[in-house]
Amino acid sequence: MQTTLPRTQLILGGQKSGKSRFAEAIAANWLEQSEHHEVLFIATAQAYDSEMRQRIDRHQLDRKKNLPQIKTLEEPLLLAAALQKNTAPKRLLLIDCLTLWLSNYLTPYKNDADLDSQKQMARYTTALNDLLQEVQTSVGPLVLVSNEISQGVIPLGLETRQFVDQLGLLNQAVAKACECVTLIVAGYPINIKGER
Repeated sequence: MQTTLPRTQLILGGQKSGKSRFAEAIAANWLEQSEHHEVLFIATAQAYDSEMRQRIDRHQLDRKKNLPQIKTLEEPLLLAAALQKNTAPKRLLLIDCLTLWLSNYLTPYKNDADLDSQKQMARYTTALNDLLQEVQTSVGPLVLVSNEISQGVIPLGLETRQFVDQLGLLNQAVAKACECVTLIVAGYPINIKGER
């Protein structure tokens, strides 16, 4: 694992590719470098059903076991504000994941379910621009995790195709803003941009 971190990095990978584990290894390495280092895990997942609740619980238990010293902040929507409030030179911010963050905007679950798609997209576009600005100005190390889902067949259904398109555009925008981009395939990192 690297000894010096890029200020900003994007970790991409498919479902169960090992991308979250890789990001957590970066966090563990950061903590080992100094007793003054800390990590804040910013979780974007929301438990819409019992299976998702079990997934979240399992991830939380794994993190407590593997990285007991990290703190967790649950923020499904306001990532830019969370970054602005919590960035610090000795604090690594780990956001997992951008895919769920996008889903939270484009497929709202509770209070915002009555918004039409144009309003949802407008809110998301503003949130994305704010996030990209915070990525650029982060004073401490920042690791963002996102899914790479656009390498398969074209999905059936308009909404699914639109989501895949938006996630691809989100990943491109964040990759452009980050110093380093890594693709995880079957648990192994492939360097796409910058030095790891």
